[in-house]
Amino acid sequence: MSEAFDIAVFLQKIAIWAIPVLLAITLHEAAHGYAAHLRGDSTAWMLGRVTLNPFKHIDPFGTVLLPLLMFVLSGFVLGYAKPVPVNFGRLKNIKWDTVFVALAGPFANLFLAFVSVGVLWLANLAPESVQIPLIKMAGASIVINLILMLFNLLPLLPLDGGRVLNALLPIKYSYHYSRLERYGIVVVLLLAFSGLLWSVLMPVLNMSISLLNLVSPINLFMLLNNI
Repeated sequence: MSEAFDIAVFLQKIAIWAIPVLLAITLHEAAHGYAAHLRGDSTAWMLGRVTLNPFKHIDPFGTVLLPLLMFVLSGFVLGYAKPVPVNFGRLKNIKWDTVFVALAGPFANLFLAFVSVGVLWLANLAPESVQIPLIKMAGASIVINLILMLFNLLPLLPLDGGRVLNALLPIKYSYHYSRLERYGIVVVLLLAFSGLLWSVLMPVLNMSISLLNLVSPINLFMLLNNI
């Protein structure tokens, strides 16, 4: 009976977290593609990557295997979706449009975090049978989108924050910085496995949740502790 109950709880947690995760990575990548389309590069648009279909953005290793592996080895979940292809040379203004395209993904996650707070306000109007799952799913969405936003804003290539920094650097420094991109994922993984990445993100995450708490009908810290 206990084993069956544990399996049921596990499946419930998967159901609560899976939809917010898929929506977060899908909108993040689609936003990059749509922003690039607006600024002159339709590569992602023509390849069908500006879509809310999550299967167009899932990377078998980065979205499924890596998060599971990291959770087992370190307790920290880290992953990535299939990057949206962008030809930066086609952008109308390479410097500022690169910044615009790079920031589109994190801002899409910030938007989803606010939408999730809105869902908390609307939850009371839902049937009683779905109120608690809906509230928990909204809470999961808030923390997932905030983590995805903050993680991608780190100034490391190939993350979005690295793209922004690279675009804003003077050309002579930008060239040397861009050559570090091949080592970027290795650096991120080392930071994650060492625990330093979470040490950097956690204070900013707590501050972000505190700010959202100002407009939330439910104490978000209490909600997240009970998901």
